[in-house]
Amino acid sequence: MALSKPKKSFIEQFTALGNIPRFFRMIWEVSPRMAILNGIMRLFQAAIPVSMLYVGKLIIDEILRTIEQGNTDAVFGFPRSLLFWVGLELALAVVNNLLSRGITLTESLLGDLISNDSSVRIMRHAATLDLFQFEDSEFYDKLERARTQTAGRTMLMALVMSQVQDLISILFLIGGLVAFSPWLIVLLVVAVIPSFLGETHFNRRSYSLTHSWTPERRELDYLRYIGASNETAKEIKIFGLERFLTDRFKHISDKYYQANKSLTIRRAAWGSLFTFVGTLSYYAAYVVIIAQTIAGGITVGTLTFLAGSFQRMQGQLQGVMRNFARVTEMALYLQDFFGFLELKPLSGDHTGKLRVPQPIKEGFVFENVSFKYPNSEVWALRNLSFTLRAGEKLALVGENGAGKTTIVKLLAHLYEPTEGRILLDGVDLCDYDPEDLRKEIGIIFQDYFRYAFKVSENIAVGNIGERSNDPLIVDSAQKSLADEVIERLPKKYDQMLGKRFSEGVDLSGGQWQKIALARAYMREAQLIILDEPTAALDARAEHEVFVRFSDLIKGKTGVLISHRFSTVRMADRILFLEHGQLLELGSHEQLLEKGGKYAELFRLQAKGYI
Repeated sequence: MALSKPKKSFIEQFTALGNIPRFFRMIWEVSPRMAILNGIMRLFQAAIPVSMLYVGKLIIDEILRTIEQGNTDAVFGFPRSLLFWVGLELALAVVNNLLSRGITLTESLLGDLISNDSSVRIMRHAATLDLFQFEDSEFYDKLERARTQTAGRTMLMALVMSQVQDLISILFLIGGLVAFSPWLIVLLVVAVIPSFLGETHFNRRSYSLTHSWTPERRELDYLRYIGASNETAKEIKIFGLERFLTDRFKHISDKYYQANKSLTIRRAAWGSLFTFVGTLSYYAAYVVIIAQTIAGGITVGTLTFLAGSFQRMQGQLQGVMRNFARVTEMALYLQDFFGFLELKPLSGDHTGKLRVPQPIKEGFVFENVSFKYPNSEVWALRNLSFTLRAGEKLALVGENGAGKTTIVKLLAHLYEPTEGRILLDGVDLCDYDPEDLRKEIGIIFQDYFRYAFKVSENIAVGNIGERSNDPLIVDSAQKSLADEVIERLPKKYDQMLGKRFSEGVDLSGGQWQKIALARAYMREAQLIILDEPTAALDARAEHEVFVRFSDLIKGKTGVLISHRFSTVRMADRILFLEHGQLLELGSHEQLLEKGGKYAELFRLQAKGYI
């Protein structure tokens, strides 16, 4: 399936190299001092190979001269000049070792900084995108490729820096070869070009394979997670899902293994051939150098210098060519990273500048609002018009899928209408500063998240800027009745929740909901929304929560969603939705008197308590 997708062309592959300067600007921004230090150390280390080879040549020539002519200027039987050259070679070896350790250290530290910086950039950018983009599988593929290639970006940094160092080192070696035997350069080209083309081809194929299998690899990660998670352990045991999950994982992973195996085998076979060609070229050059030495054209020391330089240069050139192909491959992955950071909200750039009125005077008005989720042909809301007055408590009622939560998300400006508009005090919501608008809205969704944080932090996420405001956190817990739960915990507000981390304590569904409800009271918002957050509570507990909610938000605007009609009757007005359209609107008494759908369902539900 995935193999049928087109491979990246050479042009696309080399075009991706344009991302590398941008990547190194990131490195510079993270730590200029460390980047400069790494560059200086690499520059010095690049000159060491040719220096050591040349010193080695001088040592051999000096030994042969001493054997032939003798030397009276000796220390313990060694000529002083020979001791000097050996000492210099030792010093170069020590410096080379120290530089290697320094380079490794700075690269490791830079790699950690880049990894952290990349993750921060991804998280911050993700927060700027539309909510419904996170509900699209293609978006998740892009996010996955950007998120999971952190190690690759660290490796790319080291690889590019190493490439630059090797190229400088090769220039020094070329200078040495040209001085003694320039024709050896031709043999070098013959040795490395086939290997370079082969590596480029297979790196391109490898990227295409990895890219096209992104959805399957995401599924494998998901199966790994649900197959060994405390959140799914109960159902896996009860329903006997372990064989189903493991068989599915094995089926997908085996298909990926076979596709990757075929590519790996071909790469190894061609790589062996290219290595053989390179080895032949080296020994061809070696034979010619030996012949020149025997003929007296060059000294034995020069022979060792040329042979060593040719071998090292061949190895470094092959490494540069091979790694260049890897760099172009990694640059393609880098393109995925920058491509994600360049994603724009699908709804456009609606960053209004107006501040929300203090206080809100008129309220919210829906004018012929219709909404359709991306990639869906079904209207979640259709031609919806109503007013949510300032200080009013409005209940949203309807069957699952009627559009209640969609209205809430539109009110919170998490979505924008596909058609129509929403006004706040006569001004389109898009004209308000989004951050300022959301500060005035306290909302708890039915699918609230259970953070593996401390109790105080779990409550403070409702207004994270006040996470150090202990009196506010305690007050919010009291308002949501979560204080009764917290008092029974061993570490009270410092108790870690969830089983993911050490000493964590899990809560029941109803206890978690009270913790989540406390988040709504963390901010002095003008609009408070409860989107069915009390589903895990019994009827009496839910009634108590909503009575308290009603008392606590006096003077504020409130929206609540509940399937229990005995609860929603406390609202000033009730909006009954059906198939995304307004069916009935009025107070509890008005709707009962009307005798419509609301009255029918209310009486039907009331029979269950008789």
